[in-house]
Amino acid sequence: MSTITMLELRRESAAVLSRLSKGERLILSHRGRPVARLEPVGNAEQTPPDADPFLNVASRALPSPKGPTKHRQIDAILYGKQ
Repeated sequence: MSTITMLELRRESAAVLSRLSKGERLILSHRGRPVARLEPVGNAEQTPPDADPFLNVASRALPSPKGPTKHRQIDAILYGKQ
């Protein structure tokens, strides 16, 4: 099982989801420690990547009136105030 970092997940989320949709299992690390296991749901062969809503999320996203969310804000939402 391969390990990816939070930075890789943020920067390459579509590629990571593509790997998962092909059946690959991954360990997600944050600050050098493993924190989560990422694995496909169900049979990877059942859902074509074009039909996966997570792989197409960028095409449906709308710009925020507040501007882009900063990485530290995302970390605070996911992990609490640090």
